[in-house]
Amino acid sequence: MGMTNRLACYSDPADHYSHRVRIVLAEKGVSVEIIDVAAGNQPARLLEANPYGSLPTLVDRDLALYESTVVMEYLDERYPHPPLLPVYPVARANSRLLIHRIQRDWCALVDQILDPRAKDAARVQARKELRESLTGVSPLFADKPCFLSEEQSLVDCCLLPILWRLPLLGIELPRQAKPLLDYMERQFAREPFQASLSAAEREMRKL
Repeated sequence: MGMTNRLACYSDPADHYSHRVRIVLAEKGVSVEIIDVAAGNQPARLLEANPYGSLPTLVDRDLALYESTVVMEYLDERYPHPPLLPVYPVARANSRLLIHRIQRDWCALVDQILDPRAKDAARVQARKELRESLTGVSPLFADKPCFLSEEQSLVDCCLLPILWRLPLLGIELPRQAKPLLDYMERQFAREPFQASLSAAEREMRKL
């Protein structure tokens, strides 16, 4: 019962949706208990908190939240420093739209590549589309330290777990994607990102 008096995050240590929430927690420096849950092996306490048993699930006293974007926005409001969404409504809406586009355009491809039930041809096509799409947007990373922003944001928190998994996805970016490769190098070296990594994620790049 002690769990109800502290912040806990049920997290799949290999899943990119769980990783984005762990990045937010690390950016905020929040004291949290990370409870690793292998997919398909949900403990009873998780199922009590979340009827879907989905990951990630955040438990904050009597509140249980799931769906990673809901969890990320809650954490940004609950722990306002440093802010990970812009203050002004137009910029805020644009950030939410970027997150939505990452979800639709890239996360869907990542999920297809990693889905063991997907046909090989579908996986190959998804891998090709993701590589080409990331290469195509690479120039957008040339001017600012973060994705279309001077400051770290929830958009970066959604994008970085995908980029970290490129070796696992069988994707190597070409040299013309240098602005994106430089962004990855900068971001992966940051202390909060390093703190967010599970042992399984470190293994993805043999750290």
